[in-house]
Amino acid sequence: MSDISALLVHALNPWRKAKAWHVALSGGLDSTVLLHLLVQLRKTHALPALTAIHVHHGLQAIADAWPAHCQALCDGLSVPLQVVRVQVRAGSSIERAAREARYQVFAALTQADEVLLTGQHRDDQAETMLFRLLRGAGVSGLAGMPRQRRLGDGDMCRPLLDVSRTALEKYAHAHGLNWVEDPSNAHSDFSRNYLRHEVLPILTRRWPQAAATLARSAAHCAEAQGLLDELAGQDLGGARTDTAFAWLGLPSLELAPIARLSPARQRNALRHWLAHLSRMPDTEHWAGWEVMRDARDDAQPIWRLADGELHRAGGRIWWLSGEWLQSPCAPLQWLHPEAPLALPGNGQLRLIGDAPQGPLQVNYRLGGEVMTLAQRGRRDLKRLLNERGVPLFARGRLPLVYCNEQLLAVANVSGLDSSPCGRWQLQWLPTSSDQGLS
Repeated sequence: MSDISALLVHALNPWRKAKAWHVALSGGLDSTVLLHLLVQLRKTHALPALTAIHVHHGLQAIADAWPAHCQALCDGLSVPLQVVRVQVRAGSSIERAAREARYQVFAALTQADEVLLTGQHRDDQAETMLFRLLRGAGVSGLAGMPRQRRLGDGDMCRPLLDVSRTALEKYAHAHGLNWVEDPSNAHSDFSRNYLRHEVLPILTRRWPQAAATLARSAAHCAEAQGLLDELAGQDLGGARTDTAFAWLGLPSLELAPIARLSPARQRNALRHWLAHLSRMPDTEHWAGWEVMRDARDDAQPIWRLADGELHRAGGRIWWLSGEWLQSPCAPLQWLHPEAPLALPGNGQLRLIGDAPQGPLQVNYRLGGEVMTLAQRGRRDLKRLLNERGVPLFARGRLPLVYCNEQLLAVANVSGLDSSPCGRWQLQWLPTSSDQGLS
């Protein structure tokens, strides 16, 4: 068994019992060698079912020939191939847009207990580490590409991160493999290509093991990030307390346990918590967190991030995104209260029990609303919501049900959400906050 094969077997050992392995096949050197290695290994090892996926971006005329090349390669190796064509959205970075489109395909095609295998190698890891270093990345960024991570309902693995490009080229030549070359990889106006063609060769002439050393540093950073993640989990544990407003369905943390930590641990805990909610702010924008943390109790501070907002209310911080940042549409006529009412941009409203008589209308707060309560008479709705500690950001989304211009109930708010005799109750199922990134 070759050295590369031995490294591959070791890297893939955790995934030997997976239902299927999918190879992300671009037709380039690394993915071609990876596929060939796997085909050779399955002659002597019991491996999961093997397939290949080629994503055709259609960004270059020459790329139109690559699906046929991949098909010929897979036919010769007796590996099923799936070719998926995608539309890449225009934007500031065509590389990023193409990558996002590609990984959306991979995530959709990788099912539970299946693994997507990609061919990034040690030189790619060195480039990534150096590129992120020059962009001022922290420990997480300097950890480079992870060896494995979740992808869709399955997992993704990069089993060649300990193998150099030179070793892959030697293997390819030794086995007579052909591969395609992306002409854009030669353009040094792209930052990563500039590092690959202009910077790393200079470093390698002075330090021959530069790529290996950079990759090793990335591994050290990955280990350090793992420790930071463990610390964040411990620090967040004390802040994941219960709230009377869990029915909002929003991610939230108690502020006090976070504020008692050192500033560095605060940032570490919040990065960990926000990782699957939003892209992280740069160093300068972390001042927004300090403003929110130190605001007066009666203030309404908001920290706006790339993919949503953090609001402070009731001694907690709340994550809002998606429809929560838009005003719901109203008023609405509720002609059939025996059936749930879909609220445009605001979830669903239900009436449990015997519906009140008369035409019902659903609206939202505009200010100045008054509600009549048994034994208390007429009361300002603002005061009633203050008494119950309803977060300010939620008040404009609470469905209000009227009959003949009289406010009957406020959904989900204890003491305000039902009839005085308990014959019916108003239940609101809010829209889910968009908690994930593509």
